[in-house]
Amino acid sequence: MSTNPVEAQPTEKTRTMTLRGAVFLGIGSMVGAGIFALFGQAGSIAGAAVWVSFLISGIIALLQGYSFAKLGARFPSSGGVIDWMVRGYGTGMFTAGIVMLGYFSYLITVAMVAVSFGNYAASLFLGDNASQVWVKGFAAAVVIALTFLNMVGAQNTVKAQTVLTTIVLVILTGFALAMLTQINPSLLAPANYPPLSAVLASVALTFFSYLGFGVLAFTGGDIQEPQKNMPRAMYISLGFTMILYIALAIGVFGTLTVEQVIANAETALAAAALPIFGAVGFTLISIAAVFACAGAINATLYASLGASYLMAKNGMLPPSFGLKHRGGTEGSRGLMISAAAIVLMAVLFDLGAIASVGSAVVLAISVLVTIAHLRMTQDTKASKPILWIALLASLLAVLIFAAYTLLTDPMTFVALLITIILAWVVEWVWVRISKRQPIAEAGK
Repeated sequence: MSTNPVEAQPTEKTRTMTLRGAVFLGIGSMVGAGIFALFGQAGSIAGAAVWVSFLISGIIALLQGYSFAKLGARFPSSGGVIDWMVRGYGTGMFTAGIVMLGYFSYLITVAMVAVSFGNYAASLFLGDNASQVWVKGFAAAVVIALTFLNMVGAQNTVKAQTVLTTIVLVILTGFALAMLTQINPSLLAPANYPPLSAVLASVALTFFSYLGFGVLAFTGGDIQEPQKNMPRAMYISLGFTMILYIALAIGVFGTLTVEQVIANAETALAAAALPIFGAVGFTLISIAAVFACAGAINATLYASLGASYLMAKNGMLPPSFGLKHRGGTEGSRGLMISAAAIVLMAVLFDLGAIASVGSAVVLAISVLVTIAHLRMTQDTKASKPILWIALLASLLAVLIFAAYTLLTDPMTFVALLITIILAWVVEWVWVRISKRQPIAEAGK
């Protein structure tokens, strides 16, 4: 069933990423800006049962992680999800459109997180009344700096990610442990929980905080002993992140009432830490948020490098995306072009209206990857029952998100539809201009 995308496979001598490095990359890509502002949104739907929502969405993420780990172990590639899509669906415009949609989602996600970085950094260094010029300036600066790091090789990416993630985890783990010792159990009493339907409706929202695990799919060309270490990295990073999220949710909703969490939606984590750490807590949370945003950007740029390189090699992007910039790695020219698009989006557009579009697209891509995987189980030896459970759970999360967004925020729903349609339009136009069949080299 599977085709074989053309890509020079690395040898063990050229694989520089250790298991620890991959784990830090995975955790850093998940523990990003979303967790700092998510409690208010989730609390307005699930009340004090947000920790249950994180548990359910974490289980769905682990199911998807199983699928990704099996594919990554069998088909290790720097092209990650793109490579698997080609193998599962073959060649043609359908696959090319899906891949282009995934590429769009990475650009949107990085731009969104970059603006979050700019907001936190401007507030931390210049105060709450900092001009939007500074916000956009910080956003552009972090993308440019981390693009340079990713251009010069995976080793530098992992080193930077390890530092960034360590700082975030030390602060957040400390906050979680401190809050857990001070919680008021009555605030978490099940009698105060909303109906189960409300908790399930919030799963689509909390699932977004796990979506970064897909970045690990792109470590296949760099991670040492991918058949063994990619599954380990996937499970360790997802498991640790789920425990951290649940602990933070219990701590926040065990310290503040639901009304207080919603009232402090953007700073709920800092507000919960205030009784324990005082004003210092706000500063520490701001520092953690800055580093978390930087870590998420760093990890997603790493994935974008592998994505754009393979897309260029297989005819879905101009050949220039696959070239090596002076002093950079393979595909570093494409990373520079992608970074330029990200900076333009971050500086010129208000990303608030499409803040969840990128995440929704990534979730939909995960569904499509699982469908493709079901056609390749003979190669991966994955359990079909587990894949079906992962598919149905993820599909349900997508449908719930779509229905909820359509009812509560129609413009975001429209933005999602436009993004999906635009992916195929852009790919169709490129094929007509280049006169090159998409993924023409696959299977040769």
